[in-house]
Amino acid sequence: MSKRFISINGNDFTAMVLAGADNLRRNVDKVNGLNVFPVPDGDTGTNMNLTLTAGCEELKKKPSSHIGKAADALSKGLLMGARGNSGVILSQLFRGFAKHVHDLENVNAQQFASALQQGVETAYKAVVKPVEGTILTVSKEAAKHATQVKRGGDVLELMQEVLSKANEALARTPEQLAVLKQVGVVDAGGQGLVCVYEGFVTALNGGLLQVEEDYAMMDTRLDTVSVVPGLNLAKEVHAHLPAQAHLATEDIEFGYCTEFMLTIEPGKVAGHVFDEGRFRDQLSKLGDSLLVVADDELVKVHIHAEYPGEVMNQAMNYGALSRIKIENMRDQHSHILEEMTTEGYETPVSTAVEAAAPGKAYGFVAVALGEGITEILSSVGVDVVLSGGQTMNPSTEDIVNAVNSIDAETIYVLPNNSNIILAAQQAADLVDKTLIVIPSKSIPQGLAAILAFQEKADAQTNTEAMNESLRRVKSGQVTYAVRDTNMDGIDIKQGHFIGIQDGRIVSSQPSLMDACKKLLEEMIDEGSEIVTILTGEDAVSAETEELEAFIQAVYPEIEVELHPGGQPLYAYLFSVE
Repeated sequence: MSKRFISINGNDFTAMVLAGADNLRRNVDKVNGLNVFPVPDGDTGTNMNLTLTAGCEELKKKPSSHIGKAADALSKGLLMGARGNSGVILSQLFRGFAKHVHDLENVNAQQFASALQQGVETAYKAVVKPVEGTILTVSKEAAKHATQVKRGGDVLELMQEVLSKANEALARTPEQLAVLKQVGVVDAGGQGLVCVYEGFVTALNGGLLQVEEDYAMMDTRLDTVSVVPGLNLAKEVHAHLPAQAHLATEDIEFGYCTEFMLTIEPGKVAGHVFDEGRFRDQLSKLGDSLLVVADDELVKVHIHAEYPGEVMNQAMNYGALSRIKIENMRDQHSHILEEMTTEGYETPVSTAVEAAAPGKAYGFVAVALGEGITEILSSVGVDVVLSGGQTMNPSTEDIVNAVNSIDAETIYVLPNNSNIILAAQQAADLVDKTLIVIPSKSIPQGLAAILAFQEKADAQTNTEAMNESLRRVKSGQVTYAVRDTNMDGIDIKQGHFIGIQDGRIVSSQPSLMDACKKLLEEMIDEGSEIVTILTGEDAVSAETEELEAFIQAVYPEIEVELHPGGQPLYAYLFSVE
């Protein structure tokens, strides 16, 4: 029977980290075989292993029963030894963790969960352009679940929940990142994190992972690693080959993985005062996969660049460089393919050129609340529907992540709310794709815009047509008042139902039906042809039928379309065209 861990101290945490590092070390080849993002250099497992090993060495140098001090030691070791994208992200996960537990001698399950969450937040801030379907997603989903686990359990039970959720998130990564689905594998960095969490659970259980002696020769096929339901690997790729075999060396745009430590020296070059955000912006123009992590006077930099010297020259304006590492990723990838040839494999024709090119010319992101509305938007071609609306606005980062998940050259964003338009416009500066914001202020406007889109038209023609469609549709909604007030010349009483047309309150009535009818009377004119009704989650069938009957009786020439929207707060949404 395993020991109950109502709380853990620094010694317990150290044992967990060492077990996680041991399990990751045993799985290095497995993780390397999965690596396809951001470039096919096949070293994600190695980088994560070396990173965590550096953290463990620092832990061993500074053992402590105080978890805050132990976590600080781990964080420092990880920062100094971080390698590669996933390695730096791993270091940031534990950097945030360490900040949360800094003053604590012991932590309970709830505190441990909160520390995991702060680690995720720190990691996301360190990455200039977060991409979902990676280690970031796996860590985020696991930490989010941890904070929602009921209180009162112990740390072992919590970590078992975290590991389970991490595995679920890992299995979904191919649906979030097209290149993973193409090759038929899960994300390598996410798999590495799962290995670490497996070690945590094993340590808390008081055991050691039993791994076969020949584990390093383990097959890296999807069906022996992490199965993605519904993925027919036989049709997609030659499963017996490493993931890198399905990608071409020439697909690597920025060929040199460049890493170094920058020690800040204030005043080194006149006029150059170090600012982390500005420094990150400067380097972002020189490559991709950029990570900038500042910790007091030290800055860790990782970037994939075509001209590493330019990156280092920029950094030297602020201080001295150390721990410089530059690797030719094209050579790394070519070496993998050469090894396959010498082992008797027939190197397949790479499909990476097809994967690297956008899958389609246009993609769509829309914001909406309600299952019915989401289904409608998806049915008319929206790729990603972000959950949000008047009371829950998605952030610029949410929109950026949604845009990056779509394999298309040009992305249209439909905010469907005036409070979300600015965030959507900011997102345009943070993505490498062409992002066009259609300033829709309501669901009816968003639907009208996407229905105006023509697949064969160019972007400018479509943008003009979609913007024009916003002016042709009238939008209305009915909800209830939460307080007494006077707006637009109308006295509004708390609990009354208010009708809103294109952002302007046009009626306030004691009954829902009276408010709806008054609103429709304001919206419908001689040129109106179609009224669309989207019913909310609180709509009643009898009242909906009454509304239909009202429109047909008073406006017999009007066509009525009725759809379940499922939106909260607004019993009915109307559009009139």
